[in-house]
Amino acid sequence: MPVYTVHAPTADGADLRATDRFVFVRDGFHFWAALLAPIWLIWHRLWLALIGWIVVVVGLELALLRLGAGSAALFWADLIVAILMGFEAASLRRWTLSRHHWRQLDVVVADDAEAAERRFFDRWAAKQRGIVNDQQAVDRGGPPPTRDVPGQSFSRTPPGPGSGIIGLFPEPGGQR
Repeated sequence: MPVYTVHAPTADGADLRATDRFVFVRDGFHFWAALLAPIWLIWHRLWLALIGWIVVVVGLELALLRLGAGSAALFWADLIVAILMGFEAASLRRWTLSRHHWRQLDVVVADDAEAAERRFFDRWAAKQRGIVNDQQAVDRGGPPPTRDVPGQSFSRTPPGPGSGIIGLFPEPGGQR
């Protein structure tokens, strides 16, 4: 089962307003990072890692050419760099997030990214129950508040329990 790390920006903090910015990074081998490393690095905006990858690949190929290595040696060297890139892609994303002052909130084990999000937010929301003064939370379960405005239907108080009426009829024996 894949393992995901959850990261949050520290500037916003790990509160309710920052949940849409949380990042889930899957640990393990990334096929597209191994196959198309520069495009994968650009897609994930890992600029320093892209520069490092270019320096390593160009330096390695120049060193092998200086040593007089053949095309087979260049192929195997490129293959090894691609495999290493596939295994270390998640670490590069986590490193870039930590450089931008993001912090790791949790580690989640799940079948896919959606299940990881669901599992993390279930656990995280249980810890956040103590939040007070949340302006975005709205209780939609109760009736609207009554106001003392003369002539408005919402201003009338409901009949008390002493009226003896149970049901939907306004008065005993009245029209149906």
